[in-house]
Amino acid sequence: MSSQNLVAIANDWISLWCTPVNWELFDRLHSDVFQDCASAGRESTKSGFAAGLAELTQAFPDLMTMVDDLIVDLSANKVAVRWTAHGTNALRYMNVGPTHKPTVIRGIEIIEIDSGQIIRRWGEWDISDHAET
Repeated sequence: MSSQNLVAIANDWISLWCTPVNWELFDRLHSDVFQDCASAGRESTKSGFAAGLAELTQAFPDLMTMVDDLIVDLSANKVAVRWTAHGTNALRYMNVGPTHKPTVIRGIEIIEIDSGQIIRRWGEWDISDHAET
C-alpha cells in the first residue's frame, strides 16, 4: 500500500468524526476483525467503536474534526494522526454536561491498516476543555 493510500484512509477515517457520520464509510474503512486498543471501557470491537463514535456525535451534534498532522510508517502500514475537534456539548458526555458550550477536544490516534481497512486503533484524547466548562 502506498503512502498516499494510507494518508487517504486516515483522512477519510477522521472525517467520520464529523456530523453527520457516514456509517457506510465507517463500515468500509473498518475490518470486521477491527480491534480498538484504547476502548475506554467499551467493547474493543468494530461495533464497540461505532457505539463510542455515535455517543460522541450525539453529545456534540455539530462536531467538526480536522487533521492537524499525519505521520506515515509505510513499513508497518500505520498512520499517526494528531487532530482537533470543535463542537457544542448538547448531551452528557464523559460525566460532564450538557454544558451547551463550545468545546475543543484534541487527540492523537495510531491506526494500522491491512488490505485497505483499519484493523487496529490506539488513541489518547485531551478532553480537559470539556471537563472545565
